[in-house]
Amino acid sequence: MLDKVVIANRGEIALRILRACKEMDIKTVAVYSTADKNLKHVLLADETVCIGPPPSAESYLDMPAIISAAEVTDAVAIHPGYGFLSENADFAERVESSGFTFIGPPASAIRLMGDKVSAIRAMKEAGVPCVPGSDGPLGEDAEENLKLAREIGYPVIIKASGGGGGRGMRVVHSEASLTNAITVTQSEARAAFGNDVVYMEKFLERPRHIEFQVIADGQGNAVHLGERDCSMQRRHQKVIEEAPAPGITAEQRAAIGARCVEACLEIGYRSAGTFEFLYEDGEFFFIEMNTRLQVEHPVTEMVTGIDIVREQLRIAAGEKLSFDQSDVRIQGHAIECRINAEDPKTFMPSPGLITLAHAPGGPGIRYDSHIYSGYKVPPFYDSMIGKLIAHAQDRDAAFGRMRNALTEIVIEGIRTNVPLHQEIFQHAAFQQGGTDIHYLEKRLGL
Repeated sequence: MLDKVVIANRGEIALRILRACKEMDIKTVAVYSTADKNLKHVLLADETVCIGPPPSAESYLDMPAIISAAEVTDAVAIHPGYGFLSENADFAERVESSGFTFIGPPASAIRLMGDKVSAIRAMKEAGVPCVPGSDGPLGEDAEENLKLAREIGYPVIIKASGGGGGRGMRVVHSEASLTNAITVTQSEARAAFGNDVVYMEKFLERPRHIEFQVIADGQGNAVHLGERDCSMQRRHQKVIEEAPAPGITAEQRAAIGARCVEACLEIGYRSAGTFEFLYEDGEFFFIEMNTRLQVEHPVTEMVTGIDIVREQLRIAAGEKLSFDQSDVRIQGHAIECRINAEDPKTFMPSPGLITLAHAPGGPGIRYDSHIYSGYKVPPFYDSMIGKLIAHAQDRDAAFGRMRNALTEIVIEGIRTNVPLHQEIFQHAAFQQGGTDIHYLEKRLGL
């Protein structure tokens, strides 16, 4: 097993990784910016290394600083968590070439799936269903692009090949605006991602966002852990996730899950990953693969009983998967609310001193958070300060537990989005299940 691991992240995910390491008797090294010296995982780690000032570019995105931290502490591996450098193929390569183990997929897989055009091509070759589209980059011939859009059928969406997180995309409803939309998206993509390659897809008007969790050991074994529904979104950012997805049958789960597993084997994938799909009118359409641990991994852990981070660590140590597909059982229902330090109505970030923090409890409640009374939320990073998860024997019971937990949680001194979650759980459409990705924004009038 790995002897010592550098946790190259912050917040709740860094604490989650630290806890998994401690359970497995793995020593930990916490790297942190000067703004994060009082983070819970920094206080609990075996060793700590300050890697720079608050700006991410000078700390959590500083590859040499993180690798140096591994060198000076005699660590053997680096876990990137999610965000920051977790899907940076160059970082994965530099970690490995420096003699350390990257706890994640090979750089080749990150690079392949990080480019949306090459990812879609690879998935089609693996038999994974994709959204009808250009099947490659758009050229400069305006007439050819117009012809392609007519064949696909309006509305279409222009997407940046290097985009993600809702950035680098533009919906086009008519022929008159297509050429300009392509030009503008190319320009934005060049500025944001250093890559002006764009492609075209059919725009699905009322899809749900459903994703499949996979784990592969890089030694010919891969499994899927079922699906999650992540349709409750605002500005392409997930707000609530649940597993399993309402209305998805066991047959659909098995069919799409098997294709995801086959794709993992074909691209030589290793570690945890997620295949993201749009789901409309009973059909799945692949949109991208996240080659890292997901924020919402706890709902899958709750319904399967499988510790995904533990498996990542085992696989990085060279071990094979500790179970196969026949061992995976979906039991009950789990829901996750992302708790953010932000105004529940304006969504403006709300950093500051937490004067009082109290975690909810009770049967089936899990609370992944790094905050505590007296902790000061810095203004430099993402506003998420925790994840509240409820698990029960069925969806209705999980809803009841979550509603109770949302009344018990106490975070004083700053604003949070807890009131928004309490409101959403009163929505009849959400209670029924199957809302599309546009539901929340329409409900909030955004």
